[in-house]
Amino acid sequence: MSESFEVGEGFAGEGPNAAHINTVLGKKSGPVGGAFVTTLGSPQVGHIPFLVVWKPNVPVTPATLFVNKAAIANDRHGELTWGAAQAGVAHGVTEYASRRFVEIGQSDAFVLLTAVWVNPEADDAEAVYRNNHHATVAALEQGSASPTQSLAILEHLAGGQPSNPYFIRG
Repeated sequence: MSESFEVGEGFAGEGPNAAHINTVLGKKSGPVGGAFVTTLGSPQVGHIPFLVVWKPNVPVTPATLFVNKAAIANDRHGELTWGAAQAGVAHGVTEYASRRFVEIGQSDAFVLLTAVWVNPEADDAEAVYRNNHHATVAALEQGSASPTQSLAILEHLAGGQPSNPYFIRG
């Protein structure tokens, strides 16, 4: 990683169980490390940053902070956010890291911020898990794309219209 940080975005799934992830990956000793510590120490009502774990007492590496974009609306929404979505992010980070950081301990120098959307109307834990897994990998891959890869993506989309799942322009 020659740049000080990598920014990515990933979207997967449809309807209320879709996932939207934003990622910022950088070195602990850089600006992302400072943002990581500040974010962890600055919870707000409805938005409590927490470390992503493979299972209790086993955090993923690189150290990953989960920040929910949607305030927790009810018990079920909380369970899906802290359970299925968090597990999907853990799977996505671990899958990506296993390809990106090939030497044991290499990922320990990095931290990852994830901003995660879980719709308060989500109702399928397996779909939430799967979509967050795929969206996390997509965001991290996009963030690490070379300038040539990024240019190819933009050229492929040139002439098209901007859109997202909530707005499609004709």
